[in-house]
Amino acid sequence: MYYIGLDVHQHYITVCILNSNGLLHHRCRLSSIYKVVELIGKLDGPCEVCYEASTGYGFIFEALLPVTRRTVVAHPGLLRLIYRSKKKNDRADAEKLAKLLYIGEVPVVYVPSSNVRAWRELITFRRRTVEKRTRAKNGIRGLLRSLGIKQPEHIKLLWTIKGRKWLSELELDNTMHSLKRAVLVAEIEMLDNQIKAVEKELAAYAEKSPAVAQLRTIPGVGIRTAEAVAAFIDNPHRFANSKQIGAYFGLVPMQDQSGNKNHLGHITKQGSSTVRHLLTEAVWQATRRSPTVRAYRDRIAREDPQRRKIAIVATAHYLIRVMWSMLRNNTTWQEQSLAA
Repeated sequence: MYYIGLDVHQHYITVCILNSNGLLHHRCRLSSIYKVVELIGKLDGPCEVCYEASTGYGFIFEALLPVTRRTVVAHPGLLRLIYRSKKKNDRADAEKLAKLLYIGEVPVVYVPSSNVRAWRELITFRRRTVEKRTRAKNGIRGLLRSLGIKQPEHIKLLWTIKGRKWLSELELDNTMHSLKRAVLVAEIEMLDNQIKAVEKELAAYAEKSPAVAQLRTIPGVGIRTAEAVAAFIDNPHRFANSKQIGAYFGLVPMQDQSGNKNHLGHITKQGSSTVRHLLTEAVWQATRRSPTVRAYRDRIAREDPQRRKIAIVATAHYLIRVMWSMLRNNTTWQEQSLAA
């Protein structure tokens, strides 16, 4: 058995191979993952491989899978906590990974299938595109406000057909302002078309997912929130309990405990910010539509305006735990039983 650590960079990969006794067998630097696969194929025994999660970790995982007995992707943050060293270079990092693999102490990262990875990426891409459109809309609002121009009362929104027509026909004294207005309006139209195309693809994929249908039974949870949670949880059985799902999405508070003092700070914000953002939006809708969710939010808020944000975050944490439980147990939302 060989234990292989890889320190992966964009232009090269540093390889460290340990034998079955944990002693150095071979060390080298290769130009690509295909060269690594070729090297592994020449070994006279089975092997396990470990490398840190980074951009393209899924592609590397799939390339190594056919030629290894086991391929492990390490969590970079936890790795630094477990293995601290004042000597850091590519060779040392590769050897560190190989040694942790040998003793079985690698903090493992879950690797979803290629389809799920692409699903996650498109969900995140949609959110970033929406944020670009929001910045462009705010740019229009800021331009009108700086010039003291108010939109007509018969136009409720600037982004409707009537609103865009009014914006395009609006006469501005300065040609620079006119150019800025034209660029922003064109950008909004372009981003609208991109978002529609992305949402059409996401909707087609979500229709095939039973998990999305399950989560949409929760009042106030729409298709965007349901698909994001389903994609990033993927396999609910990989979490041992609800505490792990809350920590995975960064909805648990940071803790600083010493002796009798226990300070709980802001949430850790680990994991997908897209899921947290959508969960927060879902909480506002669910509190209007679900007595169960509203009762939970009110219990945390204690009728105190200062606890409003705390209650929203706590309810989002509650909601993701419920979603995980529904996916794990293959159930749908039951308002009365949950309220009881």
